[in-house]
Amino acid sequence: MNARCLKLTIAGALASGALGTFAHAQSADALVNKLVEKGILTTDEAKQLREEASKEAAGKHSITTGMPDWVTSLKIGGDFRGRFEDFTADNSAYTDRVRLRYRLRLGATVTFKENLEMGLRFASADPAPGTGYGGNPVSNNTTLQDNGTKKFLYIDAAYGRWRPIHDGDWQVVTTIGKMDQPFQSSSMVFDPDYTPEGAAGQVTYKLNDHHSLRFNTAAFVLDELPGSTQDPFLFGGQIFWDAKWSSRVETSLGVTALNLVNRLGLPNGAVSNVNDGNTRDINGNLAYNFNPVVASANATYKLDHAPLYRGQFPVKLGGEYLNNPAAPSANEGWWAGVTFGQAGRKGTWEVSYRYQRLEADAWYEELVDDDNGAYYQAPAAGSGFTGGGIRGGTNVRGHLVKASYVLADPLIVSLTAYFNELIQPSPANSQSEAIHFMADLMWKF
Repeated sequence: MNARCLKLTIAGALASGALGTFAHAQSADALVNKLVEKGILTTDEAKQLREEASKEAAGKHSITTGMPDWVTSLKIGGDFRGRFEDFTADNSAYTDRVRLRYRLRLGATVTFKENLEMGLRFASADPAPGTGYGGNPVSNNTTLQDNGTKKFLYIDAAYGRWRPIHDGDWQVVTTIGKMDQPFQSSSMVFDPDYTPEGAAGQVTYKLNDHHSLRFNTAAFVLDELPGSTQDPFLFGGQIFWDAKWSSRVETSLGVTALNLVNRLGLPNGAVSNVNDGNTRDINGNLAYNFNPVVASANATYKLDHAPLYRGQFPVKLGGEYLNNPAAPSANEGWWAGVTFGQAGRKGTWEVSYRYQRLEADAWYEELVDDDNGAYYQAPAAGSGFTGGGIRGGTNVRGHLVKASYVLADPLIVSLTAYFNELIQPSPANSQSEAIHFMADLMWKF
């Protein structure tokens, strides 16, 4: 046996022990890299070893799990969040209230050969008001009530994904189905629990080691109308420039354009009526179109350390501005805020503050944060509501304060408070100030 065969045999024996299962892939890569550094393997030989080990691992995975050999991995994950919630308002017509809620999410992601992926996630939710079909689109919370009745579990995500290009500088991802919201945006534009249905494409181009461009586009189905070709859709596109100026400083700048078409297919009762704020006629039809442009920016500076915090400590400044030219007035929204720290691993924490103003017709009310609300003493004309109450949506301005601490890697505690009022009270000149407070404990895996 010549020297080349000998070193390949030795390296192969060592690497196969590490590469024989997916669980040891990272340690195997480190071993192969070390053999290359010491001159035992060439770069081409290392590449060949990885390819052979990957094929062997895939075969073992197929035998062990009973799955087809084109399945390369299966990941199961989820979280459970328990919540105490309190609502108070200055208006004497409102009766303060508290409630207890939980959110459960459980899902699986399957990856295949040929850069294919499939995902499925179930989530708890209360039934959506207004339609009698499905769960609340902007909340996965279930309220503890009705003497321990059995609760609902819905499909929160179900999608197929393909990555046709991933060569280092270029990354292209396409997704169809019910998915996590693909745009980079705040809760002023999309509620964090909103999982739209349709198709999306994402492209990332790496300019160099410190700068990259991201392009996102999507088309979402908002409703399906029998016997009509005027189904309401949402189309959008955005571009972001991400920059890392040093080990301490990072920035991101972006512009997003959105267009909601066939708004007359979205009267009250057509889709779930969760939020409030848009101008409507007496029949509940939206008065104006929505095609806003959103500009966003943030900058992060990392300190070496901070009290009671493990690792580098980030300080992030950010904001967004939104303008909907289709509405003649009350068509702007913006927020600005700061975040100290980042709640990631055990021993880390974050505290954030934000001021936000979202005018009535700046954006479609049913897509935005339902927790960010204020008090309506009486329902606005055409709103679809029959009484007063604290409701999220548009036509709201105020403050958001949030603090989180990671007690253990799987356990996070968070406190959140909204201090808001309506921009245009209903009725006019009525007291609309409200406080929405939440205390959360979340377990995740």
